[in-house]
Amino acid sequence: MMTAQTSEKMNLRQQAAAMKRVLGYMLRDYKLPFCLVVVCVFGSVLATLRGTLFMQSLIDDYIIPLTRAQTPDFSGLAAALLSVAIVYGIGILCAYGYNRIMVNVSQGTMRNLRVELFRHMESLPIRYFDTHAHGDIMSIYTNDVDTLRQLISQSIPQFINSGVTILTSFLSMLVLDLPLTLLTLAMIGVMAFVTSKIAAKSSVYFAKQQKDLGAVNGYIEEMMDGQKVVKVFCHEEKSVEQFRRLNEELRQSADKANTFSNITMPVNMSLGNISYVLCAVAGALFALNGYLGLTLGLGTLVSFLTLNKNSTQPVSQISQQMNSIAMAMAGAQRIFALMDEKPEEDNGYVELVNVRENVDGSLCETDERTNVWAWKHPHQADGTVTYKKLEGDITFDDVDFGYVHLPGPQIHPRPQADSPDAERAHREDRSV
Repeated sequence: MMTAQTSEKMNLRQQAAAMKRVLGYMLRDYKLPFCLVVVCVFGSVLATLRGTLFMQSLIDDYIIPLTRAQTPDFSGLAAALLSVAIVYGIGILCAYGYNRIMVNVSQGTMRNLRVELFRHMESLPIRYFDTHAHGDIMSIYTNDVDTLRQLISQSIPQFINSGVTILTSFLSMLVLDLPLTLLTLAMIGVMAFVTSKIAAKSSVYFAKQQKDLGAVNGYIEEMMDGQKVVKVFCHEEKSVEQFRRLNEELRQSADKANTFSNITMPVNMSLGNISYVLCAVAGALFALNGYLGLTLGLGTLVSFLTLNKNSTQPVSQISQQMNSIAMAMAGAQRIFALMDEKPEEDNGYVELVNVRENVDGSLCETDERTNVWAWKHPHQADGTVTYKKLEGDITFDDVDFGYVHLPGPQIHPRPQADSPDAERAHREDRSV
């Protein structure tokens, strides 16, 4: 029997494979725009970092000396503030640029994915549509594909932004103060561990939520199509009872999925605040008493605390995106399950074509619509092609199709000529 831990590991591997395929689809058609997005993300993060590090220079090199000067000169401070304002302006343009580009990338990727889904669906055998609810298939095109929109347009850029922010903040903190940097890294490790555990729990229920949503959509579609049959056979109560059961399963899976995902952000925010307080207390002690013969300056402490907030905030932002990521991966698994279905193989070589009849009675294939059809039979032995004119008609009489044991279709046998079923079928056939 499979344990819960083994099931979670398998689910994480499946999600990683689904994420790899989603990125592959996106980069296949939008590689250059995505590279521009990465460049803009770096520009936005570096602009924010420049403003954060400026706090050290602002306090230690400008504010404190100006407060002690008899005749303060603010020209240097004004020039420094102007340069920082220009850097922030560049950062704003970069942030707008990568968000705008990702909107086009996400919509284009979903459009291409829907086209490929539909093209592949047209090649599937009838058996697939007989064994899958039509509403469930429709749910793949609507709900599951739409889950990728927020993943591509928001979650992926946020991951890149957060990763670059953590890296640049870490390097800057190393330059400012090593002991406080180690304390911050320890708290980031705790936050990452908590996020991974909660995400593993929520992803399982998000996958079940997408599956239950497809089942509900499929059942609604079937009941709407067969509403006349439901009315004729007085099946309303059983229909409502079945819908309530499916709807309750969807409620339970959605409730558990969102319960785990919604607690991730508050937990990480609390851990981030604890990290900030610990660094503030330790930094204040270092600033007052010094350590290893060194004194921590006020500007350095303020800049470090800002960097501490900047380094823990991305982890909280990533945890906030885990909701959409888990849902998108559940939807992606259903999308790729449909795309991995084996298409129907056509091994026949005789085809029905439009032909024109010559004066001598021979037939030749034509692109014109002549309303004359023939069977085109290429002979593989000698390479010749013969045409057999389509004549007569085909009548299906007293044949009832049904699917008793899924997944294999069964055709009920034709009633005997002298049986009551044959007489009834004959009367019904004449009445149509």
